[in-house]
Amino acid sequence: MTSPLNIVATPTRGGSPTAGLSEAARGKETPPERAVRLVYVEDDQDFREAAAAELEDLGFEVDCFADGASLLDAFANGASADVIVLDWNLPMLSGIELIPRLRRAGVLLPVVLLTGRSTPNLENLALDHGALDFVDKTRGLPILAKRIRLILDSAKKPEVMRAEEVLDVGALQLKLRVCRASWNGADVGLTLTEYKIVHLLVSNLGNHLTYRAVYDTMHHEGFIAGSGEDGYRTNVRSCIKRIRNKFRALDGNFACIANYPSFGYRWEVDPLPPPSGK
Repeated sequence: MTSPLNIVATPTRGGSPTAGLSEAARGKETPPERAVRLVYVEDDQDFREAAAAELEDLGFEVDCFADGASLLDAFANGASADVIVLDWNLPMLSGIELIPRLRRAGVLLPVVLLTGRSTPNLENLALDHGALDFVDKTRGLPILAKRIRLILDSAKKPEVMRAEEVLDVGALQLKLRVCRASWNGADVGLTLTEYKIVHLLVSNLGNHLTYRAVYDTMHHEGFIAGSGEDGYRTNVRSCIKRIRNKFRALDGNFACIANYPSFGYRWEVDPLPPPSGK
């Protein structure tokens, strides 16, 4: 198929009185917006391939998966997108069950459920589980496309979706939408709790944060655990140690998490190298 970009209109001899205007207009055109990156999970291969082709024709970049496990693995390995479309009746892990799994994995993208069984009860169930929309397959993919664009363009987006996609601090890159951290381009392999701690430290760059502040990020404000009034400090130290070890597995000189004894931790952009043997 010939690409539209390769089709160039050639004016007839003598030209057209509007040819100059067309050239000028083309020179003032704004570059096209980036296509919305859509992840689509559907176990029916024929429907999946046909739907993906039509969504691409409607201006989306589409990545497809046959089941929820494949999707979770992709995000765990650093995949990113703007929106997720889930079929309701997926094998092993249904679309409705997949949403909380995604959230626990730190994937906070908007989710739309697509189903052939549209009832008010199912729609309420989908919305209660965190889906931002619920679309009957019989409505057609153009309707789905419009609903997705409305979600992304409207105030229904959570605040986290309006944040920048990535945060770069030295060799560290945080992918805010999928809660992944990389160091010099390599995924660090942080759990969601570990990611939250790193994000907290980086968001308060150069400032010491108390053990309690770090612990509240691990659980919730006021959560009490550990032995004794300050027992939570042991939990924080253990978690910080695991985080440091994961970074040091990629970079033996990693020393960005600095400790202020008896107080807490901070993230340093240009730290001194760690003492040998530690």
